[in-house]
Amino acid sequence: MADLPLEVIIDILSRLPVKSVLRFRCTCKSWRSLIDGSHFISFHLHKSLETNRNNLVIFRQNSDLQIVDFDTLDAAVEVVHPLMCYGNRLKVLGSCNGLLCICNVAEDIALWNPSIRKHKILALLPVERRPESDTSLFAARVYGFGYDSFSDDYKLLRISYYIDLHSRTFDSQVKLYSLRTNSWKTIQHMPYALCCARTMGVFVGGALHWVVTRKLEPDAPDLIIAFDLKYENFREVPLPDLGNQNFQMEVALLGRSLCMLANYQNTRVDIWVMKEYGHKETWCNLFTLNESHELGSLKFVRPLAYSRDGNKVFLELDHKRLCWFDLKNNGISSIQIPRMPPLIDGTICLGSLVPPALESRIDKQQQELEAKKERDAFLSEGFKLVL
Repeated sequence: MADLPLEVIIDILSRLPVKSVLRFRCTCKSWRSLIDGSHFISFHLHKSLETNRNNLVIFRQNSDLQIVDFDTLDAAVEVVHPLMCYGNRLKVLGSCNGLLCICNVAEDIALWNPSIRKHKILALLPVERRPESDTSLFAARVYGFGYDSFSDDYKLLRISYYIDLHSRTFDSQVKLYSLRTNSWKTIQHMPYALCCARTMGVFVGGALHWVVTRKLEPDAPDLIIAFDLKYENFREVPLPDLGNQNFQMEVALLGRSLCMLANYQNTRVDIWVMKEYGHKETWCNLFTLNESHELGSLKFVRPLAYSRDGNKVFLELDHKRLCWFDLKNNGISSIQIPRMPPLIDGTICLGSLVPPALESRIDKQQQELEAKKERDAFLSEGFKLVL
């Protein structure tokens, strides 16, 4: 290894899973400093996203979480998360760059990287103001978690949604958490009604997405809205031309694309993907599932990920089954994973070295200086750097 250029060593290490990289921290002080540096952490993250490697599947049942390596689909392994659970309930609010955002029934919220077993408990929310109307009832609360590349910040959005039973109107209170400032702030309300209170925001293209409607009426059409994490505002997402047929709409993340599911009364589900985010003409009907004895119920369908070669889609059906859908021959094959819980609630989480904290600008400059010193010491021991 002493004869290898430093950039070759970095490239090799960046292609390894997190578990292997963490073992190599023990090789020597210079490797530990290299691996712990923000530049290598970012490079490893970029390489994992680029090669579609190091993906994990997090399965939740009540307050228990289990991890499965997506590349191998070996036996599920239970992991200990950092939150106390009251009433045996836990929610996964989102996943981004290896950070999992989780919440218990007391609304304690943690950012947690299960690969490096580090977490951060978020600042407590201030008590929020309820609507003044006596007929307003609390209807739902949803969250969305994602990364703002413009400000290099992880953000969590919370939408509290209220319905006035007398006037059939709705109101919302929206708060945004910034990891960089470790604080919450109130922003503009959401001028839409949520269609599914159980769905957390889907993070794609620097924005969080939900299915909503403009009016509380049975025939009001569904829309997809996006909350832009850079500009911190809501906007509508253009939909494919689906006609006036009666279906239930849901959103999901598939690969790195926004995915829309059109469920026609549980007898047929069309899965659409937006190949180029923000461009209506790039919506593509990827495949269709039809009710059959083999598939069973289509009441709940969630695409989780593409296979490594991109020819199959990993599906969760009715919170009970995992399947591969072959895009070439439209075939379905079941997946059996040892020690899987009987009820499934799956989330794709990237295996990464990203810590659940952000460095200040001063700390980052100091780390870069220390990294330079370590690199110089590394080279003085006989390692060659090819410029």
